[in-house]
Amino acid sequence: GLAPVLGKQAIAAGYSPMAVVAFRTSLAAILLFLIFLFFNRSYLYIYPAGLLGCGLAGAINGLGSLLFYMSLGTLDASIGSLLYSLYPVFLVGWLLLDRQPPSRITLLRVALATLGVVLLTVAAPGGVSWIGVCLMLLASALYALHLPVNQHVLYDIPSPTVTFYTLLAMSIVVLPAYFLFDRQFPAIGAPLWPVLALTMVTFLSRLTLFAGVKKLGGMQTALLGLSELFVTILVSHLWLGEAMDAIQWVGAALLGASLVLVGLDRIGAERPRSPGGWLSWLRSRNSAPGITWGPHD
Repeated sequence: GLAPVLGKQAIAAGYSPMAVVAFRTSLAAILLFLIFLFFNRSYLYIYPAGLLGCGLAGAINGLGSLLFYMSLGTLDASIGSLLYSLYPVFLVGWLLLDRQPPSRITLLRVALATLGVVLLTVAAPGGVSWIGVCLMLLASALYALHLPVNQHVLYDIPSPTVTFYTLLAMSIVVLPAYFLFDRQFPAIGAPLWPVLALTMVTFLSRLTLFAGVKKLGGMQTALLGLSELFVTILVSHLWLGEAMDAIQWVGAALLGASLVLVGLDRIGAERPRSPGGWLSWLRSRNSAPGITWGPHD
């Protein structure tokens, strides 16, 4: 929940959105690599199929991170966080493609979330950047997509290993994007603490995120992760002085109701998966010993 606030602070301090993404992701990956190198090198081992899955998840999330911080440059941290919190709704769609059909509660949640987003954005004092809104929603959809990808990979790979290789893949995406399309270096004298604090938040939140996905599955992790909303709204109000009017709070309440109903939706890790699905190739637990790219190699 601190990431949007610290990201907004870094942008206000003179860092471009792409620079924020590039610095925090690459520094978090380097920090995790050094910890593994000196304390537990076994976490650096991964078989090829797992590496491919982490690479896919990292590339998806890296692109989503670029869109997130580009959007954050035009939106308040609280509104951006509320829009981004729609990822459980997007996750339902991705799970549909993985042979997990929706329920009536899912359709109700989508309707509530849609109305909530309309009230949240249309009623914003002075209006909002619709480009920023679209970028944030797309970032939310990409974040939701990387969760089921990592969930498949996490069947038989330690969560710290998945965290490192996913962050590494994210860095491979965001660093070239920064040097190719941005190349704006922070102003002389720009404080380092927002980026360093954001790096630590990224490092710790990624470790706990994938540990949660491994234990609970993608959907339940997404549900618990919604607690970040309370952190973002509270800290952005106290620290950044952001506020919402009455109509926006109604929109936020509808959005919150949509998210709370996730708990009644019988989807996610506890529901048995149908055979097949677009991510079935990542289920390494089903790999035969003769498949050289699987965990038995």
